[in-house]
This record gives sequence, C-alpha cells and structure tokens, in this order.
Amino acid sequence: MDLGTVLSWTAERYPDQPAVAGTGRRLTYREWDGRTNRLAHALAKAGVRPGDRVGFTLLGGEPLASLHLAAQKLGAVSVPLSTRFGPDELRYCVTDGDLALLVTDEPHAARAAEAAGLTPVRTAAELDRAAEREPDSPPGPPPGEDAVSVMLYTSGTTGRPKGVPRTHRAEHMASVAHALQTRQRFGEVTLGVMPLFHTMGLRTLLTSILIGGTWVGQARFDADESRALILGERVSSLYLVPTIFWSLTRDEGLGAAVGTLTRLAYAGAPMAPALVARLVDQLAPSVFVNHFGSTEIYTFTICPQADRKPGSAGRAGVFSRVRLVAPEPGAPPDATVRKGEQGQVAVSLDSPEAFRGYWRRPDANQRSVRDGWYYTGDLAVSDEDGDLWVRGRVDDMINSGGENVYPDEIEAALARCPDIDDVCVVGLPDERWGEAVTAFVVPAGPLPPPDAARRALDFAREALPSLQRPKRVIAIDQVPRSGVGKTLRRQLVMGEYEARGEASA
Repeated sequence: MDLGTVLSWTAERYPDQPAVAGTGRRLTYREWDGRTNRLAHALAKAGVRPGDRVGFTLLGGEPLASLHLAAQKLGAVSVPLSTRFGPDELRYCVTDGDLALLVTDEPHAARAAEAAGLTPVRTAAELDRAAEREPDSPPGPPPGEDAVSVMLYTSGTTGRPKGVPRTHRAEHMASVAHALQTRQRFGEVTLGVMPLFHTMGLRTLLTSILIGGTWVGQARFDADESRALILGERVSSLYLVPTIFWSLTRDEGLGAAVGTLTRLAYAGAPMAPALVARLVDQLAPSVFVNHFGSTEIYTFTICPQADRKPGSAGRAGVFSRVRLVAPEPGAPPDATVRKGEQGQVAVSLDSPEAFRGYWRRPDANQRSVRDGWYYTGDLAVSDEDGDLWVRGRVDDMINSGGENVYPDEIEAALARCPDIDDVCVVGLPDERWGEAVTAFVVPAGPLPPPDAARRALDFAREALPSLQRPKRVIAIDQVPRSGVGKTLRRQLVMGEYEARGEASA
C-alpha cells in the first residue's frame, strides 16, 4: 500500500470527516485529498519527477504535511530536513541527498538559499499559488509499495547526519503498528506538533489518516498554544517526547482536559517516574504507552502500561523480533545474554517496519547491520517478566581504570540530588583513569553554580559506589539536547560547553 492511496481511500470512505484542524487550514478528507493532488501537480511543474528526492525545510503544520503527502502521490521521495540544521548541516544534506528541489518558507528562506547551491529552491507559498491552477486529479499511477517514500536524516549525535530511506510499505506498516500498539480509535483527535523531520511526527500524521482521525497541526511547539489546542479541539491522543509532556504539565497543567485526553504515548527519551506520576494524577489516562524504536526500524519494543511499570521499554512490538546480544564488538546475533545480564538490543530486519540500509553509507551499514539484524547501539537488561529496561548506549560506556561504567545508572542516582535540575554524565580523557567519570549538572534555582557542583559531588559520595562516583562535577547552564530530547553527550566530550563552576573528588 502506498501512502497517497491511503489518503485517497480514507477520503472515499469519510469525505466529510474533519481531517485537518489546528493553527492553519481546516480541511475535510475530501478537501485534503484534492489539495494534495493539486500540490503534486505543482511539484511536477517545478521539475520533480517520480523517484526524485525533494527536500523540505519549513515550519510544521498543514503546509508541510500536505507537501509531504503530495510527494507521496507523485511518487517522489520526501526529504523533510530539520529546521534546526545550520547552513553547513543543511548544505551537507542537500548535497548528500542529491535533491531535485528544496522547498522552504519565509522564516528559513535565507538559510535555504545559502545551503542550496545549484539545487532549485521554491517557497511553499509559490507552490500553493501554482497548485490553485492545477486539477484535482491523481498526478499519475501510484508508486509501488517497495518504492522509497521518505528519507529522514538522523540527528547526527555522533557525526554527520545519516540518510535513512524508508519505503511506502515500511511507513504504512509502521503506522498500522502504531495504531494497534497505542490503541487508536476511529476519529481520534491527535495533536500534530512533533516535527515531520522526525519519525514520531510522521507516525502521528500517517496514523491519523489511516484511522480517519483529525490531525491538529501546530507549526512549532509552544506550551500555552498547545494547551489551548488540546482543549479547543478536544484532542484525545498525544504522542510526544518527555520534554514536551514536562512543559505541558507545568503551571496550568493538563487537568482541564481530563476525560477527553485519554491516550498518551511517548518515545525518543526516557520519562522520569515523577513525570509519569504527574501525568497520571492530572489526566488518569486509559492508555499510557512507552514506545522504544528508531528511524531505521520504527518499533523495537512497546510497554503498553507505562503508568504501572514506569521506565520499562516492554517487549517486542507486533511486527518485531528483539534480542539482547553480547555488547562486545562483532558479536553475532546468536550470542545472546542471559536474563538479567546487560546486552545490546538487536532487532530483526525481517520486520515490515524496517529500512534496508543507510543512504550511501556502507560504513554505517557495516557497523549496524549483521546477518539480518540491526544493532541499535542501545544497552538493556531483561527482567523476570521478559520486559526490557534500557540502560544507555554502547557508545556512552565509560572505561574508567579498566572497568566499564554506564552513565545512565549514575544519572539516575544524581537526579535525586535536590540541588540540581538536570544532569549528564560522560567520560573525559584522564591520564590516570583513561576516562574520568564526569558529571555535568544544571544548578537548581538561585544556587550558585560552584555550590551546586560541590553539593552534587557530596551527594554522589553517599548515593553511589566508589567506581561510579564522578571524579569531576561541572556546572553548566543547560544540558545539550536535540529537538526531540536526545542528550548530545558528544558536545560535552568535545568541550562544547561553558563551565559555571566545578568540584573535583
């Protein structure tokens, strides 16, 4: 099944069902199907052909969603690019993706022009005007389900962004899995604020279409505007990263949406048990899901009762097979660890949600793909019930004095220190230890940074065994994170921070 057909068939079944709401256009499924047909013709007139890659660097909301769907109908490959990319990163993706066209908007036009080089650039407004003159008819035969639908660039936390091509089949089946695993209902009203350059944003959009729901578009996250949309549009389902949930539950909170907002799901980063408890207290949701996956394979595991087992990643999704493999380099897929032992998460590439390999990166394929299994780089243990608990990343492991130390265990302990608001632990080069366990902390409230660093170090002496205690604690203004909440440890390791205070053991 191709994604343009998914939209057209939903429009046939429910032509007058509200499809798009939010801060921009309001469209029924009949209107949305027609609009995306016309935009597909406009893209073709701009020089995009089936199989071409067309980049999008613009704000979220309905304009970007409609352009993405138009590319699906044309049989082109949509390449949504992060609006947080600087000119160099954007230029790299434009060149690496060999784009036929780059589409932008007014806020990002100058950056797009700087990065585009010889690639033609059009604005979304220009394509809108051109689409008004085009017919409401399919632009051509639909692409096959094995054709590439979208290419997403990973966040590049460990180097240059990597292109991840995903087929129509993979995108469709991932959306089917999402609907099942988060128990979506016909007509579900979902907030569409996650960016479409991230797999969570695409999943929210495509699943909403699949179930005949209403996608409530928001161009960029703003907590007050999001709360107003949740209440005004009677949003019933949220699929967000924990940092956004945290922002929504502060101040006014979400209590006014109780009874309407019944389905919660999160992904992209761990959720603190205190935030889980806050969401349960404010909303008492009937569904609360932790989704563990990636751009490459949408679903690894699902914890369908995140409120009852906070922090657990659960077990394999409906279309997934998962193993914990010995974390040593080169370990084969059958080198599984015993229950309770830490291993690297490996997921079968037989999943219909899986990609087929990175774009023009045989080196990345060699590192991550082995004998039909995708090595995620995540470390986890399995409990007595068979549920996974993620313990960090293989690349994050610190070798201190010949012993392996895992940052997440230290962070979990230091997070209880009342004198800090946030923490990130890395290994920094050290003559004696090889790598010294180093904690970067954000002071709580008005506490002077040097005092916060000292108190965090004192707290560590009481809360942690000697091997895990930080040798240094450095106070900073904020822990660097990506737009979807992933901690960018590499920036700290590379010295990209400004120390506000420090304490040493």
